Amino acid sequence: MTDEQIGKFKNKPLHFPTVLGGIVPTYNIPAVTQELKFTPEALAGIYLGKIKKWNDPELQRANPGVKLPDNDIVVVHRSDGSGTSFVFTDYLSKISPEWKSKVGASTSVSWPVGLGSKGNEGVSGVVKQTPNSIGYVELIYALQNKMAYGFLRNAAGMYLKADLDSVTEAAASAAQTMPADFRVSITNAPGKKAYPISTFTWLLIPSKIDDPAKKKAIVAFLHWMTTDGQKDAASLGYAPLPKEVAAKEEKQIALIK
Repeated sequence: MTDEQIGKFKNKPLHFPTVLGGIVPTYNIPAVTQELKFTPEALAGIYLGKIKKWNDPELQRANPGVKLPDNDIVVVHRSDGSGTSFVFTDYLSKISPEWKSKVGASTSVSWPVGLGSKGNEGVSGVVKQTPNSIGYVELIYALQNKMAYGFLRNAAGMYLKADLDSVTEAAASAAQTMPADFRVSITNAPGKKAYPISTFTWLLIPSKIDDPAKKKAIVAFLHWMTTDGQKDAASLGYAPLPKEVAAKEEKQIALIK
């Protein structure tokens, strides 16, 4: 939440990261069986409508030896406001000054090009049904639907395909500069093994809970979530919190009055 949003609450909400997820560029190119690599410039160019063909030089340079087709790229994005869109546009705003000035980062933006569909499931469905398309979805949706998704060059210049380890690494590489209230973006994180479109999910908890029974239950849940509960994250398709982040959260739980 922004300072402005928090300021509207008499009872200040606290941010508690729960697990980590990744956003991946998923595509459907019938003529290509190899896994593709995307530069940040290519991804921004596609969503700005400046890169229109799959065999554009920017894509071809990152994929030597791959015969990319001379077909129009069908761009797919969310039609509804969403956290997924916020994370994706936050990333594009960091790596593209043009995107930042023309479109910006928000849960809902004025997309320069593309087809809109509702939810991760909607974008997944359109990409699966539309040849030569590209979309962005949560990693778990790409895995569940067995969709092709690309490698992405990170801030350290390494091409990474999203997995649970590289998503956790994004949080770990940002942990040193993480504010005490956990209000932080970890897109385009600096680590060599950090996947660049990674994010926390958060619980927002009131800093003052008047009902003693409710407070006891919530505090107990938060303690479980940051310790034993993290063991279940991977089986659900999400990355566990780095230990240093979970340890910081234990301190913040004490702020609940």
